Amino acid sequence: MNEAPPPVAPAHHPGRRVLVTGATGYVGGRVIPALLEAGFTVRACSRRAANLDRFDWADRVERAEADLADPGATAAAMAGVDVVLYLVHSMAGAEEDFEAAEARVARVIAEAAAAAGVRQIVYLSGLHPRTRAAGELSKHMRSREAVARILLEAPTPTLVLRAATLIGSGSASFEIIRHLAERLPLMIAPRWIGNRIEPLSIRDCLHYLVGAADLGEPVNRSCDIGCGVSYRFADLLRGYAEAVGLTRRVVALPWPLPVDGLSGAWIGLVTPVPAALAVPLAQSMAEDAVCEERSIRELIPDPPGGLADYRTAVARALARELGGGVPTSWDGSWRRGGDAAASAPGDPGWSGHTVYRDQREETAGVDPALVWEVVEGIGGDAGWYSAPRLWRLRGILDALIGGPGLGGRRDPRRLAVGDRVDWWRVEEIRPGRRLVLRAEMRLDGAGWLILEVDPDGAGGTRYRQTAVYVPRGLIGRAYWWAVYPFHGLVFPAMARGVLAEARRRAAA
Repeated sequence: MNEAPPPVAPAHHPGRRVLVTGATGYVGGRVIPALLEAGFTVRACSRRAANLDRFDWADRVERAEADLADPGATAAAMAGVDVVLYLVHSMAGAEEDFEAAEARVARVIAEAAAAAGVRQIVYLSGLHPRTRAAGELSKHMRSREAVARILLEAPTPTLVLRAATLIGSGSASFEIIRHLAERLPLMIAPRWIGNRIEPLSIRDCLHYLVGAADLGEPVNRSCDIGCGVSYRFADLLRGYAEAVGLTRRVVALPWPLPVDGLSGAWIGLVTPVPAALAVPLAQSMAEDAVCEERSIRELIPDPPGGLADYRTAVARALARELGGGVPTSWDGSWRRGGDAAASAPGDPGWSGHTVYRDQREETAGVDPALVWEVVEGIGGDAGWYSAPRLWRLRGILDALIGGPGLGGRRDPRRLAVGDRVDWWRVEEIRPGRRLVLRAEMRLDGAGWLILEVDPDGAGGTRYRQTAVYVPRGLIGRAYWWAVYPFHGLVFPAMARGVLAEARRRAAA
């Protein structure tokens, strides 16, 4: 299976300027190169324009830095724009008023689009039974429906694309399916495991988004998009298992688990998707999500070669991951505790604060490039080269209290600023020399892990590993001293393990 996406057909209206909101997110980061290939002028919108630097298309787009809740910044981002792709959702929002916040942002978008003379808004929403009353929907699905209604009633024509589970390398839904299937030979699952769902490959989703930017005339309507075949969620698990040569049995419980609690916690514990994101995904699985109409074909033809069924989408996702070229993943937009570019521990802003450090240094007669190769590939399936059971236990405990836990990287070999590495986030990377990871685990304070690789002047390597923790209050200080004995076991072994792996690769 070819791991690269197929060529995109030239646009019929290449002179259009397309604003992509959520440009660094899972879908946004992938649709932008497709839009560029089609011939559109693309303006990428992010809260921090610097977050776009990690993408190889960053120097081919116009940049807009805007918080979409800010009417002034949003209006500036839309100046001269023909089409807006609205790809922002508060999936991980834990605040109770996130529905009001999403509705407020939708109104800002609608008003700014009308004032700027935008010809078309395209909103990627969720798929649910159209017969459901708003009060019967989960709060996240209810919020998406409210946003769609606000946009459809606004002056600017809006095309709402209603999709269920997206299947592609790095998608949250795919990670849930993959980890449930790989980690649980026998799955005792909630009753919603028997619900029907119509997935959509990320490649086909991008086809519809690019096509929506290229419509001849503006439209104001909603359309369901899916692969054309419905499955039970249990079939998705079995299908993935078969694709990787596993045999899995799925047993549904005779009673439902509360989707706001146990279902989300179950997913968050077994998979690398944190409970804060797993809960809304579980909510979306708690009812059928099947296309009820196919009117999208009146506007946008099927992709060349037809829509991909589930097995094809899984095969493509696996091929992409094996190729090491996953451009975006679900975790790129999941943040807890701040921006990935927040102040580094050595910045003057930390002066006056209590700062704890654990620093280890080792040398080895091995090429620094090989040591860096190990450092850049750390975490995820490669692990942390020390005390795997302790790392796993810490990951389980973190997941139980709502943190990200262990188990995730976008790419097994390459890192960029903003990438997730288990419960860390890449804050700084200087290829070949220095990697700064900021902790996203649940802490009463802020933490970093700094890994540095330097030549030792004799053809070998000096490897320095520093853990930095800035506690908040007495609980934060107590936490550091409670885990300090474990640092004495984990961090020295980790430093030695990194160099041992580099030596092994040198000898291979």
